[in-house]
Amino acid sequence: MKDRAAVARPPSGERIPRLEGLSVAMSEVRIAAEPRTEFGKGGARRTRRAGKVPAVLYGHGKPPRHIALPAHDLLHAFKTDAGTNVLLTLELADGTELALAKDVQRHPIRGSYEHIDLVLVSRGEKIVADIPVQVIGEAHPDTLIDQQVTTIAVKADATLLPGPIEVDVTGLEPGTSVLARQLALAEGSELDADPDLVVVQCLAKRTTAQMDADLGETPAEEAGAATPSA
Repeated sequence: MKDRAAVARPPSGERIPRLEGLSVAMSEVRIAAEPRTEFGKGGARRTRRAGKVPAVLYGHGKPPRHIALPAHDLLHAFKTDAGTNVLLTLELADGTELALAKDVQRHPIRGSYEHIDLVLVSRGEKIVADIPVQVIGEAHPDTLIDQQVTTIAVKADATLLPGPIEVDVTGLEPGTSVLARQLALAEGSELDADPDLVVVQCLAKRTTAQMDADLGETPAEEAGAATPSA
């Protein structure tokens, strides 16, 4: 099982792994990291048995670093409202680094953390993140809400990623659409997607007669089927 959440690209166009998944207002957690010298499945199992989570730290043109993080500390770090999208201050032997989780692998049954990919970020660095979109409010009684987009790409400071973007559908009638350019973004954030992307579409609810027609029945046929023969 994977929780996908992580980093993207700066506005310069230089390619950096894209941030996906749950993104909320940033929490920051300090966590100790130690170098990992054993690799492969056997080494990863031994790391986990020692109460640590194997991880790889990369980005900013630096060579990948294989590290291990305390499982208990990591579990508490990811229990905040930010989920796995917590800004981690990694305490390494040669100093500290800021990082975000890019890819989190969890045990399918126990839910424990199996492996984590971490990407280096800097304060003030702009990245592109996929921010979740949440629909709120009650649409018109004749309206069926079709949410076509569950996340939207937003450019923001790596340490100040916005929380979920709310789309208020209160009173919207059939035939109405909400486009990406109509979303209310947090201060300091900007849209990094097609502005005409349809996020929410309001459809007309199907009537009982229409649903019966799809089933090949009419109200009169249903009534006849319900009447017992003499």
